[in-house]
Amino acid sequence: MASTNDSALDGLTLDDYGWSPHFAGQLSDADAGTLPVRVMAVHRDALDVAGPEFEGRIAGLARRDDGQTATVGDWLLIDGARRAVRLLERCSLFTRKSAGTARRVQLIAANIDTMLLLTSANQDFNLARLERFLALASEAHVTPVVLITKADLAEDVAPYIASVRRLMPGIAVEAFDARSADAAVQLKPWFGRGKTLVLLGSSGVGKSTLVNSLMGRLLQETQSVRGDDDKGRHTTSGRSLHRLPNGAWLIDTPGIRELQLIDAAQGVDEVFEDVALLAAGCRFSNCTHESEPGCAVQAALADGTLDAPRLKRFQKLQAEERQNTNAVARAKRPGRLAKRER
Repeated sequence: MASTNDSALDGLTLDDYGWSPHFAGQLSDADAGTLPVRVMAVHRDALDVAGPEFEGRIAGLARRDDGQTATVGDWLLIDGARRAVRLLERCSLFTRKSAGTARRVQLIAANIDTMLLLTSANQDFNLARLERFLALASEAHVTPVVLITKADLAEDVAPYIASVRRLMPGIAVEAFDARSADAAVQLKPWFGRGKTLVLLGSSGVGKSTLVNSLMGRLLQETQSVRGDDDKGRHTTSGRSLHRLPNGAWLIDTPGIRELQLIDAAQGVDEVFEDVALLAAGCRFSNCTHESEPGCAVQAALADGTLDAPRLKRFQKLQAEERQNTNAVARAKRPGRLAKRER
């Protein structure tokens, strides 16, 4: 199976695949005769799955009433005919609004323990983009780790690290050269046996290079960035789950050019906890933080305890998330579905 491509899968237990009491607790007598398998890769009409007793390609899972289907990292139960019969409830899920004007939710990955968020110490470094990904992690209750690559090319990487640490209290930040063997050593605390990590970031930040370093072999082709703007070219064409030599699982993803948040209001508030707490202290509950009297946010801007660009990023992300969530909800209304069917 291309997505695993590792003979070391032989002899693995369910725990090795990331099985936990969360999934075991969902089984009942009615599931006798089925096998648990994990989704390794998703194709147009098929799934690559693997488990202790079966590894191979099966037909895709029928789309549910809520529009969701299986994604990379999911756990399925398959029957004796190797057909998917049930999608187990997830412990975490990353989604985004589909790119463009489509009013759909796109699944990114499921059952993740840690998000590895890559950026680089060059023109690609962007606080607004990092805050988007951090909101995604917070909403899914997944631990984020920001990885600053190409640290060897920067005159001083310290300002990049300091900027990230100001985004969220206690956030983990690592800086390194993705080609170096030291990268795996620095990330060891998050790479436990059976743990699942997802690697996210825009094109050209060294994602494929890091995957190859962690795997200890060439798994993804790499390409150089464009010299004029430090932007990269896509080298990963689809999401796939890979077992690392240390026993952890890594989901590599294509470079994400557009991350439109949806159903992530709580995640946005957690990333911007400082702003949200200030807003809660405003005299009026519907304060726009412009010119209303008793505005705690404006007071914080005036005394320098709140950064004006951070407030603008919060307001922009909050408005975008609300708009996307409402748009998708409207598209799912029975009346609209009936019109489409006609």
